[in-house]
Amino acid sequence: MNIGEISLQNGRLMGRIATRTIDLPRIGLRPVESQNPRAPRYEVVALNVARRWVQIGALWEAETKKTGEVFLAGNIDDPSLPEPLPVALFRNEGGGYAIAWRRDTLRSEAVGPGFGASNFDMQGGDADGRYEGGAERGFGGSTAGPDGTVMRQMALAGADEDDDIAF
Repeated sequence: MNIGEISLQNGRLMGRIATRTIDLPRIGLRPVESQNPRAPRYEVVALNVARRWVQIGALWEAETKKTGEVFLAGNIDDPSLPEPLPVALFRNEGGGYAIAWRRDTLRSEAVGPGFGASNFDMQGGDADGRYEGGAERGFGGSTAGPDGTVMRQMALAGADEDDDIAF
């Protein structure tokens, strides 16, 4: 679903994003100058209520597996948003971009930084938190029972029954 557009205005990439709950009438793409190949291609900036430009996201180059089409992908985020807004930007005929809201399912169709199999977490584990060989890492299993109540496994570990959950 298209939610905005970016066009070349006075040598700058400027545009807007609008959804049912988000209205960003002035956004821009600021090129990132870095020698790091994993650095984003652009920072996404927006004009805030004090009329200052603030960074609200970053975009990386990616390409579709099927056609090899190069596009920009990243997230728009701000403390005022309930969650990050994943976006993909596709070149248009005018030298600008069409901005599309991106679902996570597109991740399996793209190659580039930040893209991969959608059932893997950021550290390379699968959706159940397991890694190569089935070993668990990180926070371990749940302390909640099947009905959602906290299980009292601490007594088995020698903890006092009145203790809170240890950190």
